[in-house]
Amino acid sequence: MNHCKGKIAKLLVDYFRNDFRRITHALEVLKYAEQIMENTRGYDYDIVIAAALLHDVGIKPSEEILGYNNGKTQEKYGPPVAEELLKSIDFPREKITKVSEIIGNHHSPSRYDYVELKILKEADRIVNKLEGD
Repeated sequence: MNHCKGKIAKLLVDYFRNDFRRITHALEVLKYAEQIMENTRGYDYDIVIAAALLHDVGIKPSEEILGYNNGKTQEKYGPPVAEELLKSIDFPREKITKVSEIIGNHHSPSRYDYVELKILKEADRIVNKLEGD
């Protein structure tokens, strides 16, 4: 499990490079997601870790293509980026699909009732509040 976390964290850092704000945000979301998991049942650890670390990868293409980003653009551009990143480390295909669905729904009401999505939304909400966003 931790091997997977290390690989995905490296993907995050390599992807955002010098964008320390995005890297730090994702690591903080991971920290809170791990705390939430301590009191939660029925989740897939690897999916929560991947979604927490990669949930905002849509920001980069959104800003490059549109010149801005928001929740909707993150949900649009994030899933394909996350899929490519996770494929590069041979993350299981069925888990990639769920991570992609979670990233594509982390800012809006969801048609998915995944416990992993609930964990991510709560962790992201906490961090955003602490960051003043």
